Amino acid sequence: MTRTILTYGLISGVVAITGIVTSIMLAPDGHGSMLVGYLIMLVALSSILVAVKQYRDGVLGGVIRFRTAFLMGLGIAVVASLAYVAGWEAYLAATGYRFMPEMVAETLAAKRAAGVTGAEYAKVAAEMQAMARAYENPLYRMPMTAAEIFPVGLLVALVSAGLLRMPGFLPARSRPA
Repeated sequence: MTRTILTYGLISGVVAITGIVTSIMLAPDGHGSMLVGYLIMLVALSSILVAVKQYRDGVLGGVIRFRTAFLMGLGIAVVASLAYVAGWEAYLAATGYRFMPEMVAETLAAKRAAGVTGAEYAKVAAEMQAMARAYENPLYRMPMTAAEIFPVGLLVALVSAGLLRMPGFLPARSRPA
């Protein structure tokens, strides 16, 4: 089971970070869409369902308990989250940690273009600068990055365990004799 967790967790993490970085690079504003990002994570973490089904059918004879399926899915989600964080850190380092300063500048420019001025603009600017300062600290940034993907993995693990505990859900195909 450990090998399956590591394999599928790494696959999920690599697919997620590759998809996110690609969407950022292809986005006109250089930051991508939050909706697209979470869809990429959902697709990447669908490997939880595949892994648990494969384990249920190949190792356990087509039957798995909710707890076993959930813990396996949770393990994959944790490995995927760690791979995602490592990938994001590599991306930040490769781009000179420009992501947050550029996002702050673009957000403030959008607020100004929307007509936000005075005290309201100053408040938004102060909040964005405080966030950028906090993001410079890896002890803040890394858990924040993990918090983007882990809840999606947790949800997929719960749903997968709930569905796959039923032997009739995606039953194993019997091979013709």
